[in-house]
Amino acid sequence: MSVEPAGQHTVRRLNAALVLGEIAATPGVSRAALAARTGLAKATVSTVVDRLVAARIVAEGEPMRRAGPGRRASGLALSPLGPHGLGVEIGVDYLACQLVDLAGAVRFQRITAGDNRNRKPSVVLTAVARLIKAATRAAADAGVRVGGIGVAVPGLVEQDTGLLRVAPNLGWQEVDIAREVAERTGLERVEVGNEADLAAVAEWRRTGLADFVRVSGEIGIGAGIVLDNALFRGVRGFAGELGHVSVVPVGGDRCRCGADGCLETVAGQEAILRAAGVASIEDLTTRLSTSDGPAVAAVAGAGRVLGTALAGLINVMDVPAVVLGGTYAVLEPWLREPVLAALGERVAEPVEVLRSAWDTDAAAHGAATAAVQAIMADPDAFAERVADQ
Repeated sequence: MSVEPAGQHTVRRLNAALVLGEIAATPGVSRAALAARTGLAKATVSTVVDRLVAARIVAEGEPMRRAGPGRRASGLALSPLGPHGLGVEIGVDYLACQLVDLAGAVRFQRITAGDNRNRKPSVVLTAVARLIKAATRAAADAGVRVGGIGVAVPGLVEQDTGLLRVAPNLGWQEVDIAREVAERTGLERVEVGNEADLAAVAEWRRTGLADFVRVSGEIGIGAGIVLDNALFRGVRGFAGELGHVSVVPVGGDRCRCGADGCLETVAGQEAILRAAGVASIEDLTTRLSTSDGPAVAAVAGAGRVLGTALAGLINVMDVPAVVLGGTYAVLEPWLREPVLAALGERVAEPVEVLRSAWDTDAAAHGAATAAVQAIMADPDAFAERVADQ
């Protein structure tokens, strides 16, 4: 099979990504230092930097001090006024939205409560569009562009098409969320992903963990897997559906997915609350703080089953750390030891169990971060769009 040489446009795109990556890694770097670090000619670096500055992806700071004679170099960094990523999470009982800059700082955030299980996709997506428009107005007020939109959903999302195949806990099937959102907002480049995957992206961005599985327990249970600093999605994008692993194959409760005895029916938020005899997570943590017997037993039982399911995943994927997110993060003080005990019985090497660095906004942040990463991976494409406008 013959391989065609890279054209000038492709080389320009690769050079832009290389230069921007170095600027992001070493804020304050000079053009001369960039040439030395990348191996590119100084003229090439200067052309790339000028284009990135014009697109407001990169900002040029004050000239740096210089000991000897000659022109003082200016430091380069990611521009705080550069394109922002806009992320939305469609949760079972809430909607969350964030606007994130190139460096990962949150510039706008909004969370609205509401039970989305009893609402049609069209109704929920109209509410999503309102959130997006509010975030877009906030971006305009700050004088920045929205460079891309990511939407996180609790279901199976085809990696190639972005089509939501099924979201059992929402009761949705075959929903083209990207198209629906684009039609309601007039914005293009809407990317859709699984909420557990995107929450894992946010976890990776904040903690720097290179290899881990992040499991979140709310209405459903999802797992996002990061291997060697990259999200693992599987061939079709369906990896990490831990909540639908069968743990009680005979005589188990019927799951919303239609199967019996899924992990979610035993260790999900609703199952834990039901076993503890309480109505909310707040009530549960209050009982746990007083060592209430039924509450402690409910969490311990869920932890053992969760640890058993995680052990199967870890024995297959060989990841060294588990991050507890969502409701599991809230319950971590009581959940940690049962999970560790189950892992210790079933996994040969020790596994670290950590509490998530995020509250309920991890997936929205991950969705926004994914949009930012797309710009960072191909900044020349964004610069070209800006130049054409």
